[in-house]
Amino acid sequence: MSDDGPELYDSLDGQVALVTGANRDLGREIAEQLYDLGATVFAATRSITHDVPDEWEHLLVDVTQEGEISDAADDIFSAAGRLDIVVNNAGVGEFDNDIVSESVSDIDRTLSTNLRGPMLVCKHTVPLLLQTDGGRVVNVSSNMGALNEPQSGGSPAYRVSKTGLNGLTAYLHGEYAEDGLVANSACPGYVRTEMGGEDADRSVTKGAETPVWLSRFEPGSPAGKFWRDKQVVDW
Repeated sequence: MSDDGPELYDSLDGQVALVTGANRDLGREIAEQLYDLGATVFAATRSITHDVPDEWEHLLVDVTQEGEISDAADDIFSAAGRLDIVVNNAGVGEFDNDIVSESVSDIDRTLSTNLRGPMLVCKHTVPLLLQTDGGRVVNVSSNMGALNEPQSGGSPAYRVSKTGLNGLTAYLHGEYAEDGLVANSACPGYVRTEMGGEDADRSVTKGAETPVWLSRFEPGSPAGKFWRDKQVVDW
């Protein structure tokens, strides 16, 4: 890392990226920016009927279904022979209730999608990422999961899922950094998406900025950290 920050790839030509939840909002913007940088983009969506650009490779991946994740990893290897970037973007959230009133079905759905899902994606893609030096995992997290933030105001399952996602990032770094893996998580901010709502203060372009920046990290870059606006956040 230089005085000017991490060393970044100017181009992702020849590199391969997998983005989950890539059909709309933040995931689509991240995938679009990675494609514009030259990456081959595998766009994972829950339904094959979801629209993605023809220039992307479209994969059917509901991150709660391990078989679909395993098949996707096999398809990527068969088609591209490598994988350089995984962006765990797919997520859901319920934001109105406290833990007493939040339904068990909402708790299960949120944890399954936001935490178990990225764990399974990593389970099946880390072997591919380790085949090239400096494979990257970017977990789209949230300040709502930061332990140094006031954990009040509802959204218990969402908050805990994002705390766990940061924990997954730390685990990946501890387990695989010596093998060359560069794993980080990022808070995109309060973004105008279907989940964030129209009153959110950030565009999807701004929200995608730090996840895409982390996707450009060269081997040996800072890892195991939680970022917001390209700055490390103590979580």
